[in-house]
Amino acid sequence: MNTLVIVLIAAVCLLCGYMVYGRWLAKTWGIDPKAKTPAYTHEDGQDYVPTNGWIVFSHQFSSIAGAGPVTGAIQAAAFGWVPVLLWILVGGVFFGAVTDFGALYASVKNEGKSMGLLIEKYIGKTGKRLFLIFCWLFTLIVIAAFADMVAGTFNAYTVKDGVTELAAAARTNGAAGSISIAFIVFAMVFGVLQKKLNLEGKSEFFVGLACTVASLAIGMAFPLIGAKDAWTGFTFAYIFFASVLPMWLLKQPRDYMTTFMFAGMILGAVVGIVVAHPNMNLPMYTGFTNEKLGNMFPILFVTVACGAVSGFHSLVSSGTSSKTVENEKDMLKVGYGAMVLESLLAVIALCVAGASAAADGTPADGTPFQVFSRGVASFFVGFGLDQHFASVFMTMCVSALALTSLDAVARIGRMSFQELFSVDDM
Repeated sequence: MNTLVIVLIAAVCLLCGYMVYGRWLAKTWGIDPKAKTPAYTHEDGQDYVPTNGWIVFSHQFSSIAGAGPVTGAIQAAAFGWVPVLLWILVGGVFFGAVTDFGALYASVKNEGKSMGLLIEKYIGKTGKRLFLIFCWLFTLIVIAAFADMVAGTFNAYTVKDGVTELAAAARTNGAAGSISIAFIVFAMVFGVLQKKLNLEGKSEFFVGLACTVASLAIGMAFPLIGAKDAWTGFTFAYIFFASVLPMWLLKQPRDYMTTFMFAGMILGAVVGIVVAHPNMNLPMYTGFTNEKLGNMFPILFVTVACGAVSGFHSLVSSGTSSKTVENEKDMLKVGYGAMVLESLLAVIALCVAGASAAADGTPADGTPFQVFSRGVASFFVGFGLDQHFASVFMTMCVSALALTSLDAVARIGRMSFQELFSVDDM
């Protein structure tokens, strides 16, 4: 089957889900555009910060669209692309988006309380403690895994026959690392400009885009060649500051800038599929049992979590986004909209993997991230872009998928630890 048809079907289904079911939920639950949100009633300049709806959307999407929608969809394709596609569409519209929107709605309507404090209010203190302990341990595991992933992406060295030497991708990885550092610096500059000059609308868009382009240009021009240990130290230093600094100073502007990159990545993949319209070479269905993964139930639904439904998203919705929404009418696009866009990303990743597979259905070599990165980079090269630029851009996008979730998890972990010993006085 043609991958273009698959993407079009998915886009129509997800858009209809947002326009019909999402709006029905908003109307049924009750959205009051005139109500004061917690961002105003508890404004503290740290976590509670009234923010433009599209900035909050960028933060939500960047935080939830981590490694999951790419790796999960590609790994689960071992059962065939049809079961994966159906679960992404059904799960995204009726489970994932509802969960994300529901958690955001519940938090905003309850003074911006996080999931742990909501549990305390409606279930009890024991439930709160158990949930927050689990949540904190969960964040530690995710931080360890994603930090290793990010540091490995920027690593310029490899070990061959016991000897450490520069890897073939050293220049590409080093440039991606430099871009990440530049992103942090320019994000803080962007945050200060937003705060001091009250940027919004077109001015906010163009300043954010300019900071993004500047970060890419500087990082490409001055690659940093470093070992994995050095990049691990950098990653942990970054997530520490991202977890404690005011949202407006680092996290929000960085997520906004990162969304430009994700938009470029998704647009490049979509245009590439439209222009090349490659065939879906992966098999439609391989059977209920897979030799490596096991039975489709429950493995398919465990593997494709982000992209269909993920409990982690509710931590983002209630932990950070709910404290920055400036108007209740923004909750639909932030909660429901960001999730259906992530579902579309999962479908695109599935199609890129299908286009990269051999004609006989043999999957492409490499990790899911490598397959996706190479596939989209080949589209960029087909448009006439430089191979090195395409490789650096996709390496940066792949690392950003992990890094934006990583800093969100770190902040949620910090807040969960605080709430474990706090008394709810709201």
